[in-house]
Amino acid sequence: MPGETITLKSLHDGFAFSAYHATPEGKPRGGLVLVQEIFGVTDHIRELCDGYAADGFEVLAPSLYDRQQPGFETDYSQGGIARAMKLRDGHDMALSVSDVQTCIDWLAVRGNAAVCITGYCYGGSVAWVAACRCTGLAASSGYYGRAIIDYVAEIPRCPTILHFGRADKSIPMEWVDTIAARHPGVPVYVYEAGHGFNSDRRTDYSAADAKLARERTLELFRIACR
Repeated sequence: MPGETITLKSLHDGFAFSAYHATPEGKPRGGLVLVQEIFGVTDHIRELCDGYAADGFEVLAPSLYDRQQPGFETDYSQGGIARAMKLRDGHDMALSVSDVQTCIDWLAVRGNAAVCITGYCYGGSVAWVAACRCTGLAASSGYYGRAIIDYVAEIPRCPTILHFGRADKSIPMEWVDTIAARHPGVPVYVYEAGHGFNSDRRTDYSAADAKLARERTLELFRIACR
C-alpha cells in the first residue's frame, strides 16, 4: 500500500518538515529511517520506502532540504544535478542528523522497539554520521556516501555496513580502503558497479548488485529487529 506525506516537528529547532511515511500490513518488525539522495524525496525514494514497508518495516523518509526549498525533488538531468548539488552544498549535515533523530524518536514512540537507518548518495553519508551520533539506532546501512571520508574519524554506535561501487568516479577506491582500514569491524562491500547502482532511474543501475546489497541490508535489519 502506498504511503503518505506527513509533517514532523524538529526536536532541534522546532522546524516543521515533511516526511514520506510508509507502513506495513500488520505489526511492524521495526522502524526504518530512509534517507534521500541529493535529489530529494523523489518517486524512487518513495518506492524504496514502500518496498521496505512490504518487508515489514514502518518507514520514514525525511525531506532534508525543506528549510531551503520545501518539497524539493528533481530528476537526474544535468540541470537537476546542478540544482540538487547547490542545495546539498548549502546544507548543514548537523541539521540532517537532527531531523533523522526526530524520525528515530517518532518511530520509537509509535512502538517500534528497534529503529534502523539506510541512505543513498548524500543519504549514505547521513546514515553513517547518524550511526555515529544519534541515539536509538539498532543498525545502519549506507550506500555510496561520498562524504563518509570527511567523518571517518567518528565511530558508529550500532552495527553498520557500507556499500560502494568500484567504478564510482565520485568516490576513489583509496577513500573506500581508508574507511575499511579505519573501521575493521564495519563490513565494507564493494560492487563492480558505479555510483547510484541501486537506482533503476540511473545509467549506473545494476540490478544484480542492487539485489545483493538489499539482501545484505535486510539481513542486518532483521537481526537488529529480533
